[in-house]
Amino acid sequence: MRRKDREVTDSGRIREIISACKCCRLGFCDDGKVYIVPLNFGYEECEGRYIFYFHGAKEGRKIDLIEKTHYAGFEMDANAEVYGKDTACTYTSRFQSVVGGGEVGFVENAEEKKRALRAIMRHNTGRADWEFQENMINAVCVFRLTVEELSCKEHL
Repeated sequence: MRRKDREVTDSGRIREIISACKCCRLGFCDDGKVYIVPLNFGYEECEGRYIFYFHGAKEGRKIDLIEKTHYAGFEMDANAEVYGKDTACTYTSRFQSVVGGGEVGFVENAEEKKRALRAIMRHNTGRADWEFQENMINAVCVFRLTVEELSCKEHL
């Protein structure tokens, strides 16, 4: 990271920043071109690694790319604000961001799907006591990104 003064390495602070993010953008390589899709997400930590969960339709470009590449980059950010004085070059931005990449795969097991959907709902609503009907579980595609690399940065 070029700006070491903005790097965040404290695991508790990284967790706080991830918690403040509302959208995770997944980036895929699609025959030499970049495809980026913004998604709602939830997450959990497992043995010191983050697992991000997503849901969506069972077909489409991102589903095809998950099947083809099994890898995605990600970006999420929070608290972005441009500020400055009366001169253009004095402007800068406040921000918090997390970027990285990892293996992407589908969640097929019904119990893990429920856990993943609860993580998504908890992250987006603050509630963790959700129940899901079997037809809901069967209708949705749930996939996970197991983080292999992550960097976090903030400028406040």
